[in-house]
Amino acid sequence: MNQEIAVRRTPLHQFTVPLSATRRGARLARLLAAEQLRTWDLPLDPARLIVAELAANAVLHGRVPGRDFRLTLVVTGYGVLRIEVTDARGESAPVAGCAAPEPGESGYGLLLVEELADRWGVVRGPVPCKTVWAEVRYEGRDQRE
Repeated sequence: MNQEIAVRRTPLHQFTVPLSATRRGARLARLLAAEQLRTWDLPLDPARLIVAELAANAVLHGRVPGRDFRLTLVVTGYGVLRIEVTDARGESAPVAGCAAPEPGESGYGLLLVEELADRWGVVRGPVPCKTVWAEVRYEGRDQRE
């Protein structure tokens, strides 16, 4: 896993929203992300799919009653969209590169993220939180490499 973090670069666009840690909140994360990507004139996929998976995981594995999760989208001038989902269960963190090879009824989410994202990882903290992030390169008018 490459630990270089795109958000250290100056962002062109940034969007952050807290959402309830419910199925409805996860659905809203996907819808809001799609609308924001349209506003920024960026392709919807694969980012929309990654948001859906990370938000669903935050609700399923990162939920603490009474605590929200946060969706953040950051676009840099280097052709990178960074997707971050922060939840309140830092002790329950996935390991990048170790998505379940033989998922059962569920468990395909991180395999999908691993396949669709150019890179992804987990940042612990601030306690008790964790942030699962994924980066996607895009071709667009804002790319300045």
